[in-house]
Amino acid sequence: MRIDLRHLRAYVAVAELLHFRRAAERLNVAQPALSRTIVQLEDAIGEALLMRNNRQVQLTVPGEVFLEECYVILRQVDDAVTRTQRAGRGEIGRLSVGYTDFAITGGLPKILEGFRLLYPDVQFDMHFGSTAQQLQELTEDRLDIGFITGPNLTPGIMSLPIQEDRFIAVVSERHRLAGRSSIALAELATEPFILGNRDMWQHFRRRLDALCVEAGFLPRVAQEAFNSEGVFGFVASDFGVTVHLECAHNYVRKGVRLLPLEDVNASLVTEVAWKDQPLSAVQEAFLTSLKGMV
Repeated sequence: MRIDLRHLRAYVAVAELLHFRRAAERLNVAQPALSRTIVQLEDAIGEALLMRNNRQVQLTVPGEVFLEECYVILRQVDDAVTRTQRAGRGEIGRLSVGYTDFAITGGLPKILEGFRLLYPDVQFDMHFGSTAQQLQELTEDRLDIGFITGPNLTPGIMSLPIQEDRFIAVVSERHRLAGRSSIALAELATEPFILGNRDMWQHFRRRLDALCVEAGFLPRVAQEAFNSEGVFGFVASDFGVTVHLECAHNYVRKGVRLLPLEDVNASLVTEVAWKDQPLSAVQEAFLTSLKGMV
């Protein structure tokens, strides 16, 4: 005979109460049926678990050992049920999340912090990547969530704006324009530019080129960098200037000045993106939490 949870729970009730009638009442079963269950259990184990007569029930030594093991097994089962239910509510799981430089410099840290306070048992796999990389990985189910530069026009990918940043100029503290409170974009026409790598920053670079053309020039790129840290490092070293986004105010970098652009009203949007398919519970929980924060 196979031992199942019904046998374990029946035995625990009898072993704790040392009384078949009261144990049957706790379990809401007939006393004869409970007695048969205990006999089946002892036959399956091959050991007497209880000593009983008309006046009392006592545990044998094997019965004491088996009671402790029952506690362990039933606690594990209860824990498994609880964790499974929590996973179904999105409280436990793992999310693979992509992000751009602008997202991590902007609102993403606050979003992650807020979600982790609500769901501390969700684990994150964070992946830095360009918008194009993230959209490809979302399409191929290698990312659960992406934080991309918008607007997203990719078929099969849903998105929601979470952040909007105006363009700003960034110059060295030693630069001739550093003392200004704001500048026009055209004032940078003759300056060498430090920009993010075109492959990684292609969405941003297309927008910047269009803005510069409107101002009467194309940026003369003196140096490319992989991320904002590198861009600001070169600017601080006076290798050139750059145009970035106002989310850079969240990133403190010595040696640079951030200047509003007087004649540029354009902004760049960061979006959260996910594949247009049924969401997992943890994805649903993350997006619901995020929508409550933006």
